Amino acid sequence: MRRLAVLSAALALLALSPLPAAAADQTVTIVIKDHRFDPAEVKLPAGQKVTLLVDNQDATSEEFESNELKVEKIVGGRKQIKVTVGPLKPGRYTFFGEFHEATAQGAIVVE
Repeated sequence: MRRLAVLSAALALLALSPLPAAAADQTVTIVIKDHRFDPAEVKLPAGQKVTLLVDNQDATSEEFESNELKVEKIVGGRKQIKVTVGPLKPGRYTFFGEFHEATAQGAIVVE
């Protein structure tokens, strides 16, 4: 009976204790300028969600696309978009700009 009372008290205290705040997603900025991604290669940690802020500084639209990440979003001229990726396994995930595919190439390297 006493064990039950102690266990009940411990559970009550645990229920009232504040939970630690969830870690904020990491945000990484990728700039589009002169129809190129900068940086062209981004390193991200494995197993974590990351927000990519894609900042198109060109006057014309571009598309941020990745078959591996299953992302396809248009970024208007002088506009920004946010793309959440992950958690990802270690590896290399390529992305490209479909409107200027010859120059707009990049990759995410997850370690």
